[in-house]
Amino acid sequence: MTIDPLSRDAEAGAGTSSGEHGARFTTRAKLILAILCAAQFIISLDFSILNVALPDLGRELGMEQADLQWAITAFALPSGGCLLLFGRMADLYGRRRLFLGGVLLFTVASVVAALAWNPGVFVAGRVLQGLGAAAVIPTGMSLLTTTFAEGTQRNRALGASGSVLSLGFTVGMLVGGTMTDTLGWRSTMALLAVAGGVLAVAAPGLLTESRGARSPRLDLPGAATVSGGLVCLILALSAVGAVRVVAVAAAVLLLGGFVVIESRAAQPLVSLTMLRRPTVAFGSLGGLITFSMMSSFIFLLTLYLQDVVALSPLWTGLFFGGQGVVLAVTGMVSSSVIRVLGAGRTLVAGLALQGVCTAAMTVTEGAWPALAVICLASVGHMSVVVSYGVTVTSGLPDTAQGVATGLVTSAQQIGITVGTPILSAICMAQVSALQAAGQAAAPALLSGVRLAAAVDAGVVLAVSFLIGYALLRPPSRRPRRTHA
Repeated sequence: MTIDPLSRDAEAGAGTSSGEHGARFTTRAKLILAILCAAQFIISLDFSILNVALPDLGRELGMEQADLQWAITAFALPSGGCLLLFGRMADLYGRRRLFLGGVLLFTVASVVAALAWNPGVFVAGRVLQGLGAAAVIPTGMSLLTTTFAEGTQRNRALGASGSVLSLGFTVGMLVGGTMTDTLGWRSTMALLAVAGGVLAVAAPGLLTESRGARSPRLDLPGAATVSGGLVCLILALSAVGAVRVVAVAAAVLLLGGFVVIESRAAQPLVSLTMLRRPTVAFGSLGGLITFSMMSSFIFLLTLYLQDVVALSPLWTGLFFGGQGVVLAVTGMVSSSVIRVLGAGRTLVAGLALQGVCTAAMTVTEGAWPALAVICLASVGHMSVVVSYGVTVTSGLPDTAQGVATGLVTSAQQIGITVGTPILSAICMAQVSALQAAGQAAAPALLSGVRLAAAVDAGVVLAVSFLIGYALLRPPSRRPRRTHA
């Protein structure tokens, strides 16, 4: 493995978990971190910047309302389905090379989407954006984890990256609404193209190549089955009727085939031994749950604020801007919390706080109490975002970091995709039942939001208990730890 040491401080801090000397960053290290965080920010911005623009986009391109979901789904399918594949390719063929290729593809695809003259061209641009994102996300994370020494350095770097990632979703809603109102929906895609272009120019001079010393063959059957299975799983959550049934069946078959293939492959895409590590398995579960349930919570709050409290879209955006500040601050201090409590305890405590605060939404009324609830829940959420990344990647060799960060980012992307459809269905079923019984729209929606929030909180708290039992019980009661 060839890794460019950033300084003597970085080398001194390698393998340690504390110490101010080992945690110090040189100017070059800060610039590399800024590049990697900027990439995460741009990709996360893309997940939300288009949401407010969808009605205008549909009218201009002639897309039916039922088809507007493809503006989001076309990006989510490849970006969520190909993360493990690109993470492994980065380990084998070069992280820097794949990262820069992904940035270029994302930039060109953003230009295509901005200039699209019909729905087909726009959707094609979004698919290519998703492929670029699938290359950038895991390679950026693995460049971070192989560049910054495990311990305080890496924790601080992951804290900054996690803050920027979550902040991007919030900023995307604010920027998307403002740009759509003033410049039109195409300006949102143009902004992504400009940002990607700046990144493509700045990154090559700072990043150095990092990959395994030998070049084993890529596990193509494993790559095909896991990527196809994840794509089908994400499609199933966006589709309806027979398409959903077929997609679920295909996902089960492909992911089951992936497990069989990996158990027999001489050079597997993902080592099943690594997946059996408690830190990898339960850390990834924590990431999946925190992202799926927090994205759902934000969706529910958006409905509550605009249709129950009657806030305008502008004030709703400002509301979530306050949450973004909390996310950013929490991300920056999470590494200090992890240094004191440890990653496992921080993970469990963060999930517990997120769950308790989400449960409070079942009795909350008014915008200001809701703001307090979402801000406290965001403290727990961001603590989990940082600590689960540390949990999954710690103790693994650099040769496995691409796959590990592929798991980390897969948990993020799949979580963002799966939570909202499920909890929105629960919410809307309650609303429909109450309206059919004669209740007014606003009270019915309030009841639906509270029911979905209760389910959300129950899931988060149950997983918090499960992970605590798996990772924090005394060593004598845990099974012997396996090594990747």
